[in-house]
Amino acid sequence: MDATEDVKPAAPGFRTLVLRALAIPLDVLDGLGQTILLAFRVLLWLVRRPFRARQFLASMDFIGVESLFIVSLTGVFVGMVFALQTVYGFRRFSAEGMVGGVVALSLTREISPVFAALMVTSRAGSAMAAELGNMRVTEQIDAIATMGVSPIQYLVVPRVVASVLVLPCLCILFTIIGMAGAYGVGVGMLGVDPGIFMDRVRQFVQPRDLWMGMVKSAVFGFIISIISCKQGFFASGGAKGVGIATTRAVVQSAVSILVANYVITSIMTDV
Repeated sequence: MDATEDVKPAAPGFRTLVLRALAIPLDVLDGLGQTILLAFRVLLWLVRRPFRARQFLASMDFIGVESLFIVSLTGVFVGMVFALQTVYGFRRFSAEGMVGGVVALSLTREISPVFAALMVTSRAGSAMAAELGNMRVTEQIDAIATMGVSPIQYLVVPRVVASVLVLPCLCILFTIIGMAGAYGVGVGMLGVDPGIFMDRVRQFVQPRDLWMGMVKSAVFGFIISIISCKQGFFASGGAKGVGIATTRAVVQSAVSILVANYVITSIMTDV
């Protein structure tokens, strides 16, 4: 029998395991540092000429206009489901008249900014990461820099500004479509009084609630664009690397949105 047969690979030693464990937080810190540095460079290039209006408009069209359908579709079904569950729950206490106010307040403060941001992440954020990643691995970004043009200003700044501007608009759209779906289910299907429904909406929703939703949406737009552009801008490893960067962009953006949502809610609730 050959002496090399049935020889199992040696188990990793203690030092190897420690190094692997330390690599995880180091990678996290390294990625966070790159993201913060990219955000700082974006802010610097934001106020420098030329402003490239065509790039801004193209980014707003891609991130905002092309997201209208998925945001509207999600909004109407979220509003319908939320109204359905709320009516059935409140009827146990004969309080179905409160449905309109509860749904409107929840959509305005929490559901609309978060869901709109998640939809934009899945559609536009992933596309931004994939596009910039493909440009990086095919050396198109290097070619732009060679021509004396800042890749940050030309590729990243328009996407960041467009995301910050269009996310509040998509949030408003989500709220309106969601309330239309909730009204159709609550009033049209489950028999809630339409006058009471609308009166509770006016009673519950205040300008401060609308302002909170707008602030959250703008912050989420900045987070989505910075993370997605960072993952694509620094991608490496060919097609596989682009796929990994796209996946990381979606996952990190979604987690960051949820974390930022809690932080902003706690701050603006205490103010």
